[in-house]
Amino acid sequence: MPLSAPNSAYVRSDTPRCEQGDIYRDVKLIEWAEEQADGINIAERTLPYCVLLSQDCDLEHDFNNRAEQDPAKKDKYLQSLLICPAYPAEGFRNGDHLEKLGMKMEAFNSKIWPFIVKNTNPRYHYLQEDLDRQVPPLVVDFKHYLTAPRDVVYRDSFQDHYLATMEILYRDNLSGRFAHYLSRVGLPELVSA
Repeated sequence: MPLSAPNSAYVRSDTPRCEQGDIYRDVKLIEWAEEQADGINIAERTLPYCVLLSQDCDLEHDFNNRAEQDPAKKDKYLQSLLICPAYPAEGFRNGDHLEKLGMKMEAFNSKIWPFIVKNTNPRYHYLQEDLDRQVPPLVVDFKHYLTAPRDVVYRDSFQDHYLATMEILYRDNLSGRFAHYLSRVGLPELVSA
């Protein structure tokens, strides 16, 4: 993707590999749930939207290494890929984006919401809409991330749900903000003597 000024935040990628910033819709994942007396409860969860956040260089090396005929080393193979759910902005703002999971979340008033939309709140990342590519306004909550097995992502279950890829500048901004949020250091409150 070119580094010149983009016309859109998204492109339609024609590469056969997954790319950082790929956006998918209605992806089903299997999750471990709480342990029960008779074993571990497995649950299926559908993500209305999600963004692939694994580093693009790692995705490229994985794809190329697997394409080699009987590679001597398989150290470039990825076992799982990092994904963040992306929530439709309207439901996210109202705090009902996780109701299907039985969770009511915080609603954002007109004083807080503009900070989310402008990406000045470090916990959230707002993705603008692109109706031509069927991408509605979305919000990524950096506290919500998961991994999916690499082979599951490459199967039709993900690829059939591909919408678009974030243009490189937007993708790098999202990735940098995510990494910064995860690397923050929580300082204890000091008690005055």
